[in-house]
Amino acid sequence: MTSPSTTASDSLRSPSAAEPKSARLSPAVRNTYLALLVLGLAAPMLGVYPVFAMKLLCFALFACAFNLLLGFTGLLSFGHAAFFGFSAYIAGWLIKAQGLTPELGMLAGTLCGALLGLVFGLVAIRRQGIYFAMITLALAQMVFFICLQAKFTGGEDGLQGVPRGSLFGVLPLASDLTLYYVVLAIFVACFLGILRIVGSPFGQVLKMIRENEPRAVSLGYEVDKYKLLAFVLSAGLSGLAGSLKTVIMGFATLSDVHWSMSGEVILMSLLGGVGTFFGPVLGAGVVIGLQNLLADKAGEWVTVIIGAIFVLCVLAFRKGIVGELLAWRERRQVRS
Repeated sequence: MTSPSTTASDSLRSPSAAEPKSARLSPAVRNTYLALLVLGLAAPMLGVYPVFAMKLLCFALFACAFNLLLGFTGLLSFGHAAFFGFSAYIAGWLIKAQGLTPELGMLAGTLCGALLGLVFGLVAIRRQGIYFAMITLALAQMVFFICLQAKFTGGEDGLQGVPRGSLFGVLPLASDLTLYYVVLAIFVACFLGILRIVGSPFGQVLKMIRENEPRAVSLGYEVDKYKLLAFVLSAGLSGLAGSLKTVIMGFATLSDVHWSMSGEVILMSLLGGVGTFFGPVLGAGVVIGLQNLLADKAGEWVTVIIGAIFVLCVLAFRKGIVGELLAWRERRQVRS
């Protein structure tokens, strides 16, 4: 007779048995993603400023990486700015001072974010709730102090004049249009990778940990190892986002590693919908779009306006924009 734990374990090892319908892309969702991809490819031709679009994609990737940890694992980190900002510095310094090509600089930034995430995770992963969040915040503040004092970061002036160089030494990235399509390709690859991770047996274990951690422990899963791996993956993708941002903008500053950057990525995820795939992308678009639109008109009041929108969203759309739309669609299907 098969034990319950063996049955559950086997079902989680089998993607076809473990993957719920919600983890599979329906034809409607797949068509929506394809339409958005076509829109992304045509964006520069529609009058969208390439640098703005690239910045949006970078922060969308950052929000998706954070959502992998919060939305699908249930861990709230207040220190993700450390991975984003420190990787931005590392990638920029290697490209500018050491003469690395942009792809090697971004790869180094990604590895730096993953290694930093490993250190953070080993310290914080055994704690839960607010204790986990506060430990990540404290560690991130230590990284901020290092970036403030280190010589290679430029201190308060930041790291300026990072060249874009040529991709693989062949494709020059000086053109905004060329770089935009490179950034779009990286974002699409990472987005598809996150879809695959969440839909895999590993992703199903992460969801089990989020929903009922004691149950996962009782089934024999080493929960801390799963959470640590999810933390490292999230940190690595955040590091890639920061490295991309440095290549695009040509600089890295203390604002990239400041605690407020962690607040922004939390806002993006909650605004779009935690635990949804496209929610963080939409949330990043709303936040970056408002910042760009109101920068000249509202000045320092941009933060206040975005904060007020966030409060209204929490009160009216507790699941986020995409989350509420999905819930409405499910209610409609149940009624029909």
